[in-house]
Amino acid sequence: MITVSIFGVGLIGGSIALCLKGKPGIKVIGYSNRPASVQKYIQRGVVDEGTTSVQEAAEAADFIFLCVPVGNLQEYLDQISTFNLKPGCIVTDVGSTKSSVTSFAESLKLTNAVFVGGHPMAGSERSGVEAASYHLLENAFYVLTPGESTPPEAVERLTELLSHTRANIVKVDADSHDDIVGAISHLPHMIAVALVNQVRGYNERNGLYESLAAGGFRDITRIASGDPALWRDILLDNRHVLLRLLRDWNAGMEGFARMLEERNGEAIEQSFRDAGEFRSRMPERRKGMIHSVYDCYVDVPDHPGIIGKIASELGNNRINLSNLQIIESREDVPGILRLSFRTQEYLDQAIALLDSSGYAVHQ
Repeated sequence: MITVSIFGVGLIGGSIALCLKGKPGIKVIGYSNRPASVQKYIQRGVVDEGTTSVQEAAEAADFIFLCVPVGNLQEYLDQISTFNLKPGCIVTDVGSTKSSVTSFAESLKLTNAVFVGGHPMAGSERSGVEAASYHLLENAFYVLTPGESTPPEAVERLTELLSHTRANIVKVDADSHDDIVGAISHLPHMIAVALVNQVRGYNERNGLYESLAAGGFRDITRIASGDPALWRDILLDNRHVLLRLLRDWNAGMEGFARMLEERNGEAIEQSFRDAGEFRSRMPERRKGMIHSVYDCYVDVPDHPGIIGKIASELGNNRINLSNLQIIESREDVPGILRLSFRTQEYLDQAIALLDSSGYAVHQ
């Protein structure tokens, strides 16, 4: 029997647990320092057993998944290093920064155990064990960052266990991981926050900024609503990479400023053209660091019951609608209904159904 202990059974930890629980020869233990949380893990059927004892969870495990905030990883590793771990125990994490935790783990020289950094590159607009899903990691990239001294057999064992998540396993060194993730996730989050706060400042002088920012602006800056404490820890941990990326970003913005000052329309066009060409080569339907949004917009006339009718049609065809929002509905003006789905498959089915029913559907 292989025992897997998961510290922090939230969105990611819970999704990993759901992928492993019930598999032949695997037992999943969930740890939390709060008895109520442990009880919730068990009641929801996410884990086989639960405990509030760090030592009990660690010493029982063949695999330990540290699914705790980046700012708490070193604390847990330090604590685990004092326990009598099983010989060959593999300790891994799911943090979005890898260099610091990998270096810290190497400095501990874990007795009997091996640390292999990990990062499942999938997420959701929701959080907590309630949002955990058996399908969350399917087809997502799951990055492992073994060090030069990491035994290959340990990486192979972890890779084999993670095959149950149906994720695509990628191996890369920790520094390269932090460079790449810094550029494609951490920097965009900072830009979104700075942009929203810039508009927030203008709005203090003119409330129309907030009113007119609905729709597109709200959509492109949605990642600015991330958990503040979580992002504080991530950004500080990857600060050396991000300081370099910010210098590059500032240089790019200065380049745009020069184009505008010089009225260089050709250079502006070329910048959009280059960006468009590169973006078009990116995989459209693969899970990544910033979770995809599966939304469509439907023009609806101001008729009684029309929204209920649309929702019923989707339900009758077993299309899972996760959210709907009326963006505008005024007398004599068609309303706009935003429909949100959890998967691309549901979105595609909804668009086909509504289009065939005569609705004007846009993405």
